[in-house]
Amino acid sequence: MIKILTACGAGVNSSHQIADALESEMRNRGYEVQCEAVMIKDVTEDMVSQYDILAPIVTPDLGFDVKIPIIECGPILYRIPAMAQPVYDEMEKAIKSLNK
Repeated sequence: MIKILTACGAGVNSSHQIADALESEMRNRGYEVQCEAVMIKDVTEDMVSQYDILAPIVTPDLGFDVKIPIIECGPILYRIPAMAQPVYDEMEKAIKSLNK
């Protein structure tokens, strides 16, 4: 199981859309992923340490070094395949790099 943390400004809409899209697309690609959606202001170093990948709407300055892959997932929200496909491909590459 790959654990992905998604984050946006309010933790209500965009991060949940990204989480749903990632779970669906990665499942279609044969990966077992679980996504959690939160407000970006609530992301802590301890929280990030419990996940395999951070998937924010944009790369934030969290005030600490993130030691897991960060994949910007904002383009998924446009629902334009030409924009979302590279993000999904980058996510798959990050998943493969985990060797889980």
